[in-house]
Amino acid sequence: MFEMINLDPVLLARIQFAFTVSFHIIFPAFTIGLASWLAVVEGLWLKTGKNVYQEIYRMWIKVFAVAFGMGVVSGVVMSYQFGTNWSVFSDKVGNVIGPLLGYEVLTAFFLEASFLGIMLFGWGRVSKRMHFVATLIVAVGTLISAFWILAANSWMQTPQGFEIRSEGLLYPTNWMEIIFNPSFPYRFFHMLTAAYLTTAFCVGGVGAYFFLKKKFKEHAKVMMAMAMLMAFFVAPLQMLIGHAHGENTLHHQPIKVAAMEGNWEEGANIPLLLFALPNEETESNDYELKVPGLASWVLTGDVNGVVPGLKNVPADERPPVAIVFWSFRIMVGLGVLMILTGFMAAFLHWRKTLFTNILFHRWCLVMAPSGFIALLAGWFVTEVGRQPYTAYGVIKTAESISPVIAEQVAISLAAFVIVYSVIFGAGVYYMFKVFRKGPSLIGNDEKGYYDHSMEKSVAREVTKD
Repeated sequence: MFEMINLDPVLLARIQFAFTVSFHIIFPAFTIGLASWLAVVEGLWLKTGKNVYQEIYRMWIKVFAVAFGMGVVSGVVMSYQFGTNWSVFSDKVGNVIGPLLGYEVLTAFFLEASFLGIMLFGWGRVSKRMHFVATLIVAVGTLISAFWILAANSWMQTPQGFEIRSEGLLYPTNWMEIIFNPSFPYRFFHMLTAAYLTTAFCVGGVGAYFFLKKKFKEHAKVMMAMAMLMAFFVAPLQMLIGHAHGENTLHHQPIKVAAMEGNWEEGANIPLLLFALPNEETESNDYELKVPGLASWVLTGDVNGVVPGLKNVPADERPPVAIVFWSFRIMVGLGVLMILTGFMAAFLHWRKTLFTNILFHRWCLVMAPSGFIALLAGWFVTEVGRQPYTAYGVIKTAESISPVIAEQVAISLAAFVIVYSVIFGAGVYYMFKVFRKGPSLIGNDEKGYYDHSMEKSVAREVTKD
């Protein structure tokens, strides 16, 4: 059957990796934000002694455990793909990328794995402070993990600090240049704020769901207030970081920016396209809706600033324009909605109706998945916009693939779609089940933190006697 179709192994391998990485990136990003938020919630419980914080923590820790597990599983699959589908790339850049990924395992994954057990199962088995410390360490571990992963990926966007020897292999010459490559600071902080906003709007959506169902109102107030506080301060910050990231990309990857803007001809006073249908065959856009000069002003600070055009390079050196163009607009559009949501929440708080405005709660419920969608759109811009290179300007995607048969890649891709749909579908179903059930309430006469150690149990029995 496959022989009747002219299959491209490079395209299939790209689709397979895009599919698995899209699944993967959702869960680490979610756990980065969720781990930090859980640390704040547990800290508030220790400070105030209010059961509502512990009840929220113990509900969301179940979600964190599932998300963490699915992130690990999907990450392992991606690692195998480097060997199966992208062995040439792994061989050529392994001396640079390999150590960075190894550092992530040594400094972050082992740290997270060591204290995750205490975080999940330590209630009543370790002291309150020790459990809080475990939560903090896991949260720090997720940040360290993000550091190394973003360093490796950013190097692929803006490679430096290496040399190519006669056998075509890349060898590191300066690790500080490799790690702190030109795009790394912008991409690292852009990713962290994206992770925090993703978690915030998910938490806020669950709080809105409780309000709409008229249950767990005290818990909903905490979740809504903390989520909207994050939206009010972090969403505008994310926009500023994203703008700085765009300026950096303009300098180091001008063709990616040209695709983001849908700009074919280099020139000054370039309009910002609100809507367009990029046409790669005619090398133009159809049905443009534009604001004159705005793209030049946003990118350069001057309406007469020069913006690169896609025609600056041959057609085979350009990324798929439509995907990059529309993914960028989805990401920015959702970012604007997040900012407006934060400002609306502040206004409703000032009016003392944040916890009673049903329309706003419905809006927050609609916005709950917005962080995940924006996150994926941003990654499409980054990864698709880097094409046709795997390491920008160094090695092309077509040169990176293993000597694989297209039919085999197609079969494994189909298997991934089926298995991922079942496994990750079950995980997401469990998360929604947790949300529908809500937090388990602790009685007013209970402290909610039990010590099940043998010594104290025996002591209680002796006291009774």
